[in-house]
Amino acid sequence: MATIKDVARLAGVGLGTASRVVSGKGSVSPATLARVKAAIDELGFRPSHAARTLLSGSSQMIGVYIPVLSGTFYTPILQIIDNELRTAGLHMVVAFGAGLGGARQQAIEGIEFLIERGCDGLILMTNVLQEEDIAALRPQYNHMVVLNHSFDSIAGQCFTVDHTLGGRMAARTLLDHGHRQIAVVAGPASLPDNVVRVNAFLDELHANGVDIARLWVTERDFSPAGGWSAAKELIDSKQPCSALFCANDEMAVGALSYFQEAGIRVPHELSVIGYDDTPSAEFSAPRLTTVHMPWREMTQNGINALLNSCYGLQRPVTRGYPVTMTLRASLASNPAAAATQPARRRKA
Repeated sequence: MATIKDVARLAGVGLGTASRVVSGKGSVSPATLARVKAAIDELGFRPSHAARTLLSGSSQMIGVYIPVLSGTFYTPILQIIDNELRTAGLHMVVAFGAGLGGARQQAIEGIEFLIERGCDGLILMTNVLQEEDIAALRPQYNHMVVLNHSFDSIAGQCFTVDHTLGGRMAARTLLDHGHRQIAVVAGPASLPDNVVRVNAFLDELHANGVDIARLWVTERDFSPAGGWSAAKELIDSKQPCSALFCANDEMAVGALSYFQEAGIRVPHELSVIGYDDTPSAEFSAPRLTTVHMPWREMTQNGINALLNSCYGLQRPVTRGYPVTMTLRASLASNPAAAATQPARRRKA
């Protein structure tokens, strides 16, 4: 395999001159440029990534850490990041942990893996890191942004969405459709963004006269299987309710699947709403009403801020992204007389 030294020797130039041609940095005469390019073509020379990094002082790679590589939530975000980086001539390196509630040490090891690979900057999506972890990272790695979580010590590098507003909006939507007997499937209590959205949901119901102590509430793991098992538990409990709020779309889709198998008509007998507005919500049966969280806007601005920091760019960076409701077929108005009737299993 040809090396940069072979190119310089064949072109009859010094190693520094050949390196300037390869890196595109620095000036050489047209005649010298032509000789070096001819030597590159003749030898079939391709600089290694390590060599390009040494020549340019930049790896042209951005590291991304996520808790888990599965589901319909992280995949679209990774696609956004990858598309943006490729457009900018950059590449993405991904590390991930063992799950949403993954161990803190796993997250630290994943981030260290990205740093060791020479990534120019980091995009972190994790709830398990603590302020002291960020403080330990900063001296060696200041080019980073955090998505969907906030640390006081690097607040300007954190980009998140308004989960308080999202939770309240979900509650108001059900109240506006006449629902007051509502079941709730929360996500893991260890995840701060879940706690914020569920508490806001319950607070909004309480502020509107709903006795939240009497509501049926359970916790699952944000997966479709979790939504399925929660829906079965709800129906088996015979708890009176006219609507179900799931704290993410994947659990809502799992619940819809169970209700369909059990012969419970959504939304005629039971309305269901989710949270996130991931692609699965648009293609569930029935199509899922859900809180639209502005994940694309959050991610885009986090990327812009990081590229500005890493490469001295001037990309626009804004904060405060709109939270809306996406109304689809899984939600119906609840007649007052039906609000007191329990969701029931239909006979096969």
